[in-house]
Amino acid sequence: MRMCRRAVTVLALSLPLSAWAAVPVVDDNAGGYPPAGYGTSGAYAGAGASAPASANGQLFMQLQQMQDQISRQQGIIEELQNDVSRMKQENLERYQDLDRRIGSGAAPAATPDNSSTGGANNAATGAAAGASAAQPPAASSEPGDPAKEKLYYDAAFDLIKQKDFDKASQAFNAFLRKYPNSQYAGNAQYWLGEVNLAKGDLAGAGQAFAKVSQLYPQHSKVPDSLYKLADVERRQGHTDKVKGILQQVITQYPGTSAAQLAQRDLQKL
Repeated sequence: MRMCRRAVTVLALSLPLSAWAAVPVVDDNAGGYPPAGYGTSGAYAGAGASAPASANGQLFMQLQQMQDQISRQQGIIEELQNDVSRMKQENLERYQDLDRRIGSGAAPAATPDNSSTGGANNAATGAAAGASAAQPPAASSEPGDPAKEKLYYDAAFDLIKQKDFDKASQAFNAFLRKYPNSQYAGNAQYWLGEVNLAKGDLAGAGQAFAKVSQLYPQHSKVPDSLYKLADVERRQGHTDKVKGILQQVITQYPGTSAAQLAQRDLQKL
């Protein structure tokens, strides 16, 4: 074998340059062995060249999906945070409004005329659409005693000052059941609405405010109760009802502070 190789080598070296030009060039990788690319990584590199790129693409897609999920979750969290902030602000506004009303209406004087008849009753009924219909005051379970009624009423009102709204609501409800025809009944009905609003009981607040004008249409608290009823409807998203109630306050009770506030709110809608 070695002799043959030497003979080939001697023969090749003895060939003139012109003879080499006629020798065809053979591609070592044209069907030969080993194939091109062999040994670059200890394996056939050509077959695995696309594998890293494919793996990187999958990893990129997974990261992109995770980022999209995180973005959606962050959006949901921001919406929840905004809702919580809005609810806190509304509650703060309720307490501040209640404080102002308590400060300006502490131990409010009773209005002599608490009659359950009058023209405002029809308007109030329309304003309180959807609320339970008010029943006329039941007969008092005991003879009227203005001194006792005032003590009972003041005790309930003191619970508002103490911010004990649950007990205040119970006290005003009990007062209205016991003294529905009291000279303080209209005030008690109105403050029951304020207490329920402070508690976040929109349905209870709306019914209480509506009953002021339904049961005590001549009472001085009627304009305020209707304005507060509009506020309850606004919080519940009943824009059409809000406009109707505010317009009613402006038309039927001009010159009152409630009418001025109603005019301001109506312009914002």
